[in-house]
Amino acid sequence: MCGRSSGLVQRRTEASRSAAADKERGSGEDDDYESRRVDEQEDDKGDSKETRLTLMEEVLLLGLKDREGYTSFWNDCISSGLRGCMLIELALRGRLQLEPCGVRRKSLLARKVICKSDTPTGDMLLDEALKHVKETQPPETVQSWIELLSGETWNPLKLHYQLRNVRERLAKNLVEKGVLTTEKQNFLLFDMTTHPLTNSTVKQRLVRKVQEVVLDKWVNQSERMDKRLLAVLFLAHSSDVLENAFAPLLDEQYDLAMKRVRLLLDLDPEVEASKSGSNELLWAVVAAFTK
Repeated sequence: MCGRSSGLVQRRTEASRSAAADKERGSGEDDDYESRRVDEQEDDKGDSKETRLTLMEEVLLLGLKDREGYTSFWNDCISSGLRGCMLIELALRGRLQLEPCGVRRKSLLARKVICKSDTPTGDMLLDEALKHVKETQPPETVQSWIELLSGETWNPLKLHYQLRNVRERLAKNLVEKGVLTTEKQNFLLFDMTTHPLTNSTVKQRLVRKVQEVVLDKWVNQSERMDKRLLAVLFLAHSSDVLENAFAPLLDEQYDLAMKRVRLLLDLDPEVEASKSGSNELLWAVVAAFTK
């Protein structure tokens, strides 16, 4: 799995600016929370079925260069990040969960992932991962599954767990949804299939949602945040693509967004997972990437 000290490039701006902006926004946050949730629900209703993306597709879309149609060659984090997305997506869809913590209160990373429902999701990658989890005995932990699905194992008997060509398969899903297109590019020694952006509206909507959740719609309590957006923030950071969503921001907005992302990264997953309404497997994945 990919390691990093901070994961995001820091800009040289005055810390006082973000502090002042934080103070100004803090007063009316609680009163506006319910109306914001209603607005978000209305936005979701307005999305066509074809443009509803999985967590994996959203993280990949944030990482893809719009015109070139491929992720950075230097990004060695997105592979494991996409596997984390799969586990959370399956958990949010009611297919996976953590085993009960028991009397001894095992930590999130020590608890095994178990199949809650084997009903197919209709997504080939998700169903492939779900099949692996269901058929594996004894069960594995979240961290083990991220490594196994990524092919990061020294055990040759477990290499069959690796999900292959994940980025290409996700890109093809986005082509089918009308978000990307397919082209061939020549790189001197070889030809490569690329997937440039063709529907900028979908990506702009995604970028706007990611920006708003840490700016205008910031609620300062993880349990009150939309779980999917919370997962996108954490997994985009773990995949080293969150910077792409914040790059268009003005310095002051960028500084504030970074400060709030850092607040989320500093949360204790064990504490957050114990709160009412939280998803334990989501926080176990977060723990695997931030430990």
